[in-house]
Amino acid sequence: MAVKAAQKASGEPHTRERLIDVAVRLFTRRSFAGTSLQMIADEMGITKAAVYHHFRTREELLTAVVEPVLRRLRALIEAAEAKRTPHARAEHLLTGYVDLSVEHRAVVAVFANDAGAIEMLRAQPETSDLINRQLNLLAGVTPGPSGRVNAAMVMAGIAAAAGPALVRLDDDTLRRHLTEAGRRTLGLRAPRRPHHDATPREPASAD
Repeated sequence: MAVKAAQKASGEPHTRERLIDVAVRLFTRRSFAGTSLQMIADEMGITKAAVYHHFRTREELLTAVVEPVLRRLRALIEAAEAKRTPHARAEHLLTGYVDLSVEHRAVVAVFANDAGAIEMLRAQPETSDLINRQLNLLAGVTPGPSGRVNAAMVMAGIAAAAGPALVRLDDDTLRRHLTEAGRRTLGLRAPRRPHHDATPREPASAD
């Protein structure tokens, strides 16, 4: 009995991870609203009761899907807010958001482009606050409505372009193009790289 209990306990985290992976795949293919827990159970070849053991509702499952991304986004926003100027804050958030979107391409696509998922996440005060703070940081470069429009385009555009359905590039190339497009839209200049003169200077003459 003890061995069986230990085996069952050791398998539960793996099952939870598989549930999240399958949910992302089905949310991407069918949308959040078009995916049921029964569909997820059928895809995995398990019973719906086994899904209920980990997640009672689709909303709980969606929260588990996006939580690692939201945790990273929260830390990114806090670091950006600590920067001194609007341009520095926007630059830090932009480059970090690009990295996050490329690293979690499928999840960010669900989080940003699925109307049902957006509605559910927006209903959560903490998630809604993160989205608004992100928008404000990117909009700070250009005060007024145009800045907010630019920020919204960058947020949605990066998520859409990073998604696996539209653009097929290697990660480094995708990061570079997303960052450059984001800077153009926001009106940001690329940070200057420190210049190092590789040629040693001759010592001043004593004459």
